[in-house]
Amino acid sequence: MGHEFKSTDEIEVPASVEDVWTAIATGPGIDSWFMGRNEVANGQVKMAFGGYEPTSGITASEPGRHFAYDSGKAPDGRFIAYEFLVEGREHGSTVLRMVTSGFLPGDDWADEFEAMTLGGALFRRTLLEYLTYFPGRTARPLTVFGPVVSDWDEAWRKLDEAIAAKLPDAVEFHRNAHTLALRTDRAMYRFMRGFFGPVIAAHHVFAGAESEQDWQDFLDTTLGEQK
Repeated sequence: MGHEFKSTDEIEVPASVEDVWTAIATGPGIDSWFMGRNEVANGQVKMAFGGYEPTSGITASEPGRHFAYDSGKAPDGRFIAYEFLVEGREHGSTVLRMVTSGFLPGDDWADEFEAMTLGGALFRRTLLEYLTYFPGRTARPLTVFGPVVSDWDEAWRKLDEAIAAKLPDAVEFHRNAHTLALRTDRAMYRFMRGFFGPVIAAHHVFAGAESEQDWQDFLDTTLGEQK
């Protein structure tokens, strides 16, 4: 059966058109709020997030106005497309309209769609935080896959306690059933429920020397080996 989807979101941010364009249409900009490491070149957007390395074709690129790319259709019809429309406003603010669309094949699409929807909400809110608090800066993305979780209520409780001790100055800016995100003056920290069970840390560090190994140790110590 499968499921076709489309969502549209609009935000106004206190950032220039140039800063918004950098955030959505360059590798270092996308690195600063989306997932993993990204490259925009030769008519393509390439991502590396753990073992997930999709390549999408750019379908529109009007600097300062319109950027779009999509995965192309797989043999089973699967695809995902992203479109960004940029409009400058008075007093240096910018309105950004974001459209995500695609198709999930098969009769078991519902769980994947839920995870995609909750994850998409996290990414959009991270972009808003980035353009509000870190415009013009670029982050170093850190991606860590932690233990497989069997009891997510308990895992979130343990994470909340450990994060409060590790990041006492952090401000929570997003939470839903699958994700948690916090901000300090030096980084944005995000925790996600992986689709196949592990907890994932997908952070964006603007200053400081913390590493992926630091966060691997944090997740392993906090959650241990779960079955």
